[in-house]
Amino acid sequence: MEPMVFLFMLLKSLIQYPQHVADALDEETRLRMEARAKHLEWERIHLEQEVEQLTQEQLKQVQLLQLLAVAVLLALLLVLWLIGWKNSLSREEDEQDNRGADEEEAGNVAADEEDNVGNDDVNEAAVAENNNDAANEVQEEEEDDFDDFLGEVVMERIQWPVQDLQRGCEWITDLMDNYTIYFGHVLANSFYPVLQRAIGVGSAFEGWSPREQDVVYSVLIPMTPPRGHSFHLELDSEEQRHVRNFRVRVQLECTCSREQQPEDMLCFLHHPEEELSSNQDPSLLDTLCTGSYLDVQKTARWFYQLVRAVWPALPQSHNWHLRLMPSTRSCQFQVSYGQESFRTELFFGVRRGDSAIFVCSQPREAYTASTTWPESYAVAEVEFFKHIARQAPPDSLHLKCLQFFTRLPLGFSFSTYTMKTIVMHLLNITPVSEWRRRDLVVRLLDIINSLHLCLRAKCLHHFIVGNQRLPQDVNLPADVQRAEPYNLLQHLAQQPAAHAHALYEYHILYKWFRRILLAEDLPDEGEELWL
Repeated sequence: MEPMVFLFMLLKSLIQYPQHVADALDEETRLRMEARAKHLEWERIHLEQEVEQLTQEQLKQVQLLQLLAVAVLLALLLVLWLIGWKNSLSREEDEQDNRGADEEEAGNVAADEEDNVGNDDVNEAAVAENNNDAANEVQEEEEDDFDDFLGEVVMERIQWPVQDLQRGCEWITDLMDNYTIYFGHVLANSFYPVLQRAIGVGSAFEGWSPREQDVVYSVLIPMTPPRGHSFHLELDSEEQRHVRNFRVRVQLECTCSREQQPEDMLCFLHHPEEELSSNQDPSLLDTLCTGSYLDVQKTARWFYQLVRAVWPALPQSHNWHLRLMPSTRSCQFQVSYGQESFRTELFFGVRRGDSAIFVCSQPREAYTASTTWPESYAVAEVEFFKHIARQAPPDSLHLKCLQFFTRLPLGFSFSTYTMKTIVMHLLNITPVSEWRRRDLVVRLLDIINSLHLCLRAKCLHHFIVGNQRLPQDVNLPADVQRAEPYNLLQHLAQQPAAHAHALYEYHILYKWFRRILLAEDLPDEGEELWL
């Protein structure tokens, strides 16, 4: 029967007429129709090849099976006719004996027949409705199968980078855990900031990376004040609504009446300076501060020296090589073993209460004052991606979509953070179950269409600031959650020339995107360099 199915599908594909559609089709429908046409053409060629491979012997076997089926059917019809003939003879004999009784029940039979007619109409309507439901289910299954096939084809067309981010994140996490243990031993009973366990942030710890090689693993180390000190965060840029910078004011606290303080600790407020300088290490104000404020650059140099001093005591130092890199607002280093290496950047910051928001050493502008600590949302974004990962099915492709759109616009003016923000907004409003392979093309179209809408409106709201629809897993301070969202594309509203150029770049980017989906030739090298 299998060859008959193939012949029937071939005949159906040859005689099926195309359906008329409206002239004004959206882009998604047009792309799906073009992809469907290519898929049908491929299916027709494949079926023709299978038909050609049928041998004469198989065809004879099919004919023999058909003859046997006809013979069996005729035999069954003959048996049924004989049974019916015998039943008719017996009914004639019964009718002669019970003719009187049948006449009395004639009226009741007529009434029953009228009721049955009404019931038959209802049953026919129910059967028709069930048939329509079954047909719709079959159609939906066929569409899902085609969408899944189309998603598989697109996945094969895209050259995904070969990365093992999970292993890198686990290795860096183990390294920083060891560092944290030794930091605690070295800094015990000192007046330097107390270092908490490092938090992985950035794209690698979110599960994606815009780089195929040289992935940077970023970690944030929370700092709390040492004994006898307290931290107070002061908003440094209240007049600049779109840039929230803080300063960390360090204040000395009285320790005279604290029973848990070591016996040899002197109170910085109530002991003479001569006694303090002779018998106790200097306070944090005298080491890492400029005036009364914690200095980012001094803290970065202190981290640099601390990481280098502790490294020989770590178990990783037995096989791996550490190379420190210069940086003014972070601590950057690379560890390598043979051909394998991991590049890491350590940021440090102070948590705002018990929230996922920090004031951090990571700069936001080209020049940032040494006592300026910008507000960082990196931890909140990592927690959002972790929330999505817990809700998403195992075959979710939301990270693939994000990685695709952070690599596609390389060479254009669209930043990686802009594309990431668009994807985060879509993840927050689209069910996580709709990011599977069968939904891949629709989600990619959603992302690029959202980019177009944002460019035309010259507006893209920050995902964290002012977003009151975040999951409860992401804990924000009240002022951040209720703040007015600031526009990441504000420069386009202020610079008409930049806006026109961004729209021009979008149309070129869309052509590239379309060529990838339809497996067309990509731009030549000259066009790419010109862009």
